[in-house]
Amino acid sequence: MEAGDVMIKKLIAGFFALAALIAAPCAYAADLSVAPLYKAPPPVQANPMYDWSGFYAGVNGGGGWGHSYWSGNATGVGLSGGQVGGTAGYNWQYGNAVLGLEGDIDWSGLKGTSNSALCPNGCTTRNNWLSTVRGRAGYAFGSVMPYVTGGLAVGDIHASTPGFAGASTTNAGWTVGGGLEFALPGNWTAKAEYLHVDLGHLNCGANCGIGPTDNVSMHENVVRAGLNYHFGWGK
Repeated sequence: MEAGDVMIKKLIAGFFALAALIAAPCAYAADLSVAPLYKAPPPVQANPMYDWSGFYAGVNGGGGWGHSYWSGNATGVGLSGGQVGGTAGYNWQYGNAVLGLEGDIDWSGLKGTSNSALCPNGCTTRNNWLSTVRGRAGYAFGSVMPYVTGGLAVGDIHASTPGFAGASTTNAGWTVGGGLEFALPGNWTAKAEYLHVDLGHLNCGANCGIGPTDNVSMHENVVRAGLNYHFGWGK
């Protein structure tokens, strides 16, 4: 082999070696240049407006205090006791304003006895059940709604003294109050409310051993909590 051929082969081998040295870092750099694709997080959804509209039903319970006045012997009777029952209602929402109609019926243990000088044997007044049908007007702050309420109250009044038959009646009166209702997970809401109730009076008279006329009045103050399930909510 001539010296010129050897020289050409050495030049070609050197060229390929140099090309390999140059290509290796370029390939490595190319691999590094492909950055991982960035995926933006999903947009945060604003909480939808809470919808109070629709039918609901639930339970309520609490207690109360009150006052009964026996006009025949000028005797006042303090009342206290618990209450528990069921509730049902319907709301209509217009913007933040919520209007509704609500009814309930409760067992009542409200009662009291006075042994004053004018009623030494004891004058007892009690209320065994109470029902109300009320309008409600509230203002919704999202999932919290304060409200005022008022309407019809119906319940019984019992009056008695030992040794006499006593008397009872079912009276229609009125109620007014207010409360606060707030949403729980799912379709549930909880509330706390106050109601003042006036059931009027009954004439116990001779059945209470006092005289031909003895008007026994019934005034109640009720504080209670409630738990309601709202049907058909689609929040």
